[in-house]
Amino acid sequence: MKLPAFELLADSGESRTHKDYLGQPLVLYFYPKDDTPGCTKEACSFKDRFPDFTAIGARVLGVSQDRPEVHASFRKRHGLPFELLFDEGGKLARELGVGKSLFGLLPGRETLVFNAEGELLHRFESQWKIHEHIEQALKALKAG
Repeated sequence: MKLPAFELLADSGESRTHKDYLGQPLVLYFYPKDDTPGCTKEACSFKDRFPDFTAIGARVLGVSQDRPEVHASFRKRHGLPFELLFDEGGKLARELGVGKSLFGLLPGRETLVFNAEGELLHRFESQWKIHEHIEQALKALKAG
């Protein structure tokens, strides 16, 4: 699977496309909603391990259906060093096969790791094993 063409708004309100992220490994982590306990824990765990991702040249992006201004507030409040993207209506999540959880009530929590050419290296899905998303992503990046 390849990273599909997309154009999404970042928490800054600026438009981002798939082309902005080619040329280096990319971790896209999809999560249900800003400012919920599990999503905050996951975002802060990615923040805490962010130097490990940058040391191997990888970009990290959080993706959810929250609007850019909600993302901006969440990012600032928790000091997140990576962008958050607004996936309006869950379009990118559907294109990448990210499902829903809790009987289809919540957007899924899934992490996808792409190489510098945009080819999928690894995916991990778990609504409850929050820290495992970070560990799985780092392991996939190191394996290359």
